[in-house]
Amino acid sequence: MDGETRPVVVIGGGIGGLSAALALAHVGVSSTVLEQSPAFTEIGAGLQLAPNAMRVLDRLGLMEGIRQVAWFPQRLVLGDAKTGQELSWMDLGEAFRRHYGQPYAVMHRADLLDLLVQGCRASGRVELLPQKAVVKISPDADGVTVVCQDGSWFRARGAVAADGLWSKTRRRFSDDEPVRAEYVAYRGTVPIEAIRDLARMDDVVMWISPELHFVQYPVRRGELYNQVAVFRSHRFRPDSDDWGTPEELDEAFAVCCEPIRRAVEFMQRGRRWPMVDRVPIARWTDGRVALLGDAAHAMLQYIAQGACQAIEDAAALAEQVQLSGGDLQSAFFAYQAARVARAAAVQSAARQFGHVIHTQDPTAIAVRDYFLRRRRPDDFSATDWIYAHDPAPHL
Repeated sequence: MDGETRPVVVIGGGIGGLSAALALAHVGVSSTVLEQSPAFTEIGAGLQLAPNAMRVLDRLGLMEGIRQVAWFPQRLVLGDAKTGQELSWMDLGEAFRRHYGQPYAVMHRADLLDLLVQGCRASGRVELLPQKAVVKISPDADGVTVVCQDGSWFRARGAVAADGLWSKTRRRFSDDEPVRAEYVAYRGTVPIEAIRDLARMDDVVMWISPELHFVQYPVRRGELYNQVAVFRSHRFRPDSDDWGTPEELDEAFAVCCEPIRRAVEFMQRGRRWPMVDRVPIARWTDGRVALLGDAAHAMLQYIAQGACQAIEDAAALAEQVQLSGGDLQSAFFAYQAARVARAAAVQSAARQFGHVIHTQDPTAIAVRDYFLRRRRPDDFSATDWIYAHDPAPHL
């Protein structure tokens, strides 16, 4: 259908794919983004953007738009879900911004996607094509051919696969399957007027307890309140979808303090998200096709780095394309070398943090809480390795 050879085809129009397209446009490389859905939209609710992601988005010219729709909390809080007492908090104010050079922002996922779409269109270098479900990728000595379900095909010098957790493209590099945890999440937003007496407008709060946690923060200029309820389902079976039900949600959070129990009543119960990640892999590219975002390194949401790492990927990829002088093969391999160990470390940290916050062991809880209570709000040493990282200093 299409005989034109494009520089890059991006498979997947989510946050990772659009960040990659915009970052490539930033270094003068055009791309075509193929999205299987009828429109470029995002499923989900709130999103946390730490300084490592904000650094990239700022360079891509999105900061002004982010300031118009995001919320900038003053504290990152860990609390005891049973007692309602704070265990520890990090100051996200001026000291934090001076230390990292960027703020910590929270926003609706759809708002970030809209800004990325606008940025891609304004660049004049990104073609956005919805309703393009990719069914075949055929690399060869000169490039790659991408075939869609509707019979259309696209020729490019290289393809970036940002096709998510259930990536079909990943099978080119690994035969692994997503790892299902026994945990499930319910998430959604509530109009701030409905929950104002329970809302903490200056904070991103994670309430923790054995086998559960509850996250709360404002989004969309403070007009909505985002909540995420995560718990372990004791009815979990890997061969069944009949677990993690709304009834279990209420049972799990019945042990929590009264404000959290009241807040859980506002949870949307029509959809749940099983907690799933991937085992790190060392190979993301063959020189013609490269994985990005969840397709490369799907991780548990416990340290709020999934989207941030996809944004880091996008920046690193674009920088390597720029440094290579447009040699996509060498750029893809350099991108892999720059990102694999970093993403694997963050994946592992997310898993380990889940173990720490969900532990049932009384001794582990006592030790954890002792050290949490002793840390200073302006002690950023535990997050420096994530938040201070610059994936593309030359972008």
